[in-house]
Amino acid sequence: MTDEFIPPIKERTTDDLLKIVGAPDKWNPRAVFLANNELINRKVEPKKIQTAKYLSKKREKVEERIKANESYQFCDFFFNPFWTLFEIIFSWELKKDGFIRKAKQQKYFRIGIGILILICIGLSYMT
Repeated sequence: MTDEFIPPIKERTTDDLLKIVGAPDKWNPRAVFLANNELINRKVEPKKIQTAKYLSKKREKVEERIKANESYQFCDFFFNPFWTLFEIIFSWELKKDGFIRKAKQQKYFRIGIGILILICIGLSYMT
């Protein structure tokens, strides 16, 4: 197999190769294969490769938890009101993208915005 990657797999550090082998879903399958072969050529212990895979999975889980607990803050409405409201009103895939807490907040914000619109319409008819 040819090494067409920049920088070439053989020139990368052992730590870089462990990152590639540890997270095969994020890399080209050929890059993973070449990185694995290069680690074998460098006589890296299989235990070290397994540890890299384990740590990569742990890192992904932590990132997912952080993403799931991300929420709208007061600062979002103060510093970026247009984009925050735009996201609340028009974004439909927050839960699908892993933003669980934001999706719950979005639901309540939409209900509140709907009630405000109804109140404004009601008041406009009364005057």
